[in-house]
Amino acid sequence: MKALQGVRILSLSLNVPGPAALMRCKEMGATCIKLEPPNGDPLQTYNANAYARMHQGIRTITADLKTDTGQKALHRELAKTNVLLTSFRPSALKKLGLAWTDLQKTYPMLNLVAIVGSPGEKAEIPGHDLTYMAENDLITGLELPASLYADMGGSLLATEAILQVVLQQKRLSKTLAKGSYKEVALSDAATYLGLPRAWGLSLPDSPIGGAHAGYKVYPCKNGRVALAALEPHFAKRLCELIGIAFTGIHTMHQDHTHQTIAAWLCSKTRAQLNAIAIKHDLPLHTLK
Repeated sequence: MKALQGVRILSLSLNVPGPAALMRCKEMGATCIKLEPPNGDPLQTYNANAYARMHQGIRTITADLKTDTGQKALHRELAKTNVLLTSFRPSALKKLGLAWTDLQKTYPMLNLVAIVGSPGEKAEIPGHDLTYMAENDLITGLELPASLYADMGGSLLATEAILQVVLQQKRLSKTLAKGSYKEVALSDAATYLGLPRAWGLSLPDSPIGGAHAGYKVYPCKNGRVALAALEPHFAKRLCELIGIAFTGIHTMHQDHTHQTIAAWLCSKTRAQLNAIAIKHDLPLHTLK
């Protein structure tokens, strides 16, 4: 039996974090329903393929929650729901009659997982994946990140919160069981993803930030290579292969080592490096 088998989730969450969380909950066996406004989810406009992938197997209904008809449709679903997933600011939830105190009175067994931008009083401040990443020193140049890390990290935190409220409710006796509220902040997700940098693990002068010659991205003859010979036995094997005298891990922090590895990799094609990786059991991955 899957972890969320028999659990019914209603999502009002748009864009990426909510749908991505709902997708994962569906994979864990939950019955997932998505209620969208009349103009749909903006995600479908940004990327129809991403929208389709995240909503596969999820029943979608349309309702204008600012109208009586839409509110009736919402409450018909809420009466059958175990977990409500939202991504509105607290003030917007209140206007829609979905503040936690209001929901508790009407649906005492309902759980609410609310995705917000920032926690607590900062939840009203506008922001997006990019701003939360920037707040945590995860934007290091002018290029955009390769993925929506705060959004996807937030979706995992939302999934975790859904599992928590469901498990908590199941552990209580029928007389004590009641719904609970969990707030999930995307800025918290970015903070969590940024912990290695905050700890100094991925700063430029740290071993896994570029100071270790065996853990870097280098150009090769027809592309790039992500080299990850970090552990001493990998670093030693790499040095022996290239002809560098390995006298300890400090060897990997010397300018000469960086330069020699860079020159050696630049003389090799992706195909040659892939073959070398297999033959010598080296952790690397070539890129176009």
